[in-house]
Amino acid sequence: MNPDLTLRRAEFADIEAIKALVQAAYSPYIARIGKPPAPMLDDYRQVVADAEVHVALQGAQVVGVLVLEREGDEMLLANVAVSPACKGRGIGKVLMQLCETRSRQAGCNAVRLYTHERMTENIEIYRRLGYVETHRAEEQGFARVFMRKAL
Repeated sequence: MNPDLTLRRAEFADIEAIKALVQAAYSPYIARIGKPPAPMLDDYRQVVADAEVHVALQGAQVVGVLVLEREGDEMLLANVAVSPACKGRGIGKVLMQLCETRSRQAGCNAVRLYTHERMTENIEIYRRLGYVETHRAEEQGFARVFMRKAL
């Protein structure tokens, strides 16, 4: 792991930084999918209150966020985002490793996620990490690709 990177649970004091990071990370997809991606619409005060949210910090700056939601014996990876200014530094990979570690610690047997079908680079990243497409469906007005990785 990058020695300058710190991972910790998100706090309410992180909400504005999380919102700004999510806006920056997902804004480039608006033109591609025709509307703001779902994570841009989330109420992060509620997300931090209800979900398991982790932040990646470089110094005091939030450069990554991971949102996990337990669903039975599986973990839903609800959101993983990295600051565009920090892409290519391995932060996303560290967050994905944290997702799997936390899922195992919680006794889950798999991680599930979904992404928009037009976010093709994300689909490819998830495939390289061992996630398998399970199905595609329209949900909440988004054309989603659902993926799963057994732990």
